[in-house]
Amino acid sequence: MQYLHTMVRISDIDASLHFYCDLLGLKEVRRKESEKGRFTLVFLAAPEDEARSTELQAPELELTYNWDPEEYSGGRNFGHLAYRVEDIYALCQTLQDDGVTINRPPHDGHMAFVKSPDGISVELLQKGDALPPKEPWASMKNTGSW
Repeated sequence: MQYLHTMVRISDIDASLHFYCDLLGLKEVRRKESEKGRFTLVFLAAPEDEARSTELQAPELELTYNWDPEEYSGGRNFGHLAYRVEDIYALCQTLQDDGVTINRPPHDGHMAFVKSPDGISVELLQKGDALPPKEPWASMKNTGSW
C-alpha cells in the first residue's frame, strides 16, 4: 500500500493557492482541468516531498475546484491536514500578518492549528524538539475551533 494524496474541495483557487503555497510554503506540482467534468484539480507537495511527488505523484494534497458553485460545510468533520515546519513561531507570525486566525496558537512551541479559506483545519508541528515558550504565543488564547 502507498499513500497518494488527500483531497479537499475548495471554493476559490487563488485564495487557496495563496494560503497553501504563499503562506504555508507548499508547491504546485501539477494541474488538471476537465471541461467535460467541469472541475480543476491542483496538486501540491511540501518542499521536502517535491521530488517524490514528481516521481511517484505522492504524497500530495489535491485541491478540487468544481466550476459550478457549491457551498461546502463541515470542514471540521474532515479532521485535519498536518505539516512539520522549520519554525512554528515564524510561520504563525507570517500567517497572522496576512490575516489568518491562529485558532490554536503554539503555546508550547510545538503545535498550532489554523484553517484554510474553506475551513479545513491545518495542524502545524515544530520540526524536532519544541521551541522554548515565547510571547505573544505562550499566553495567546485559543480562538474558535480547530
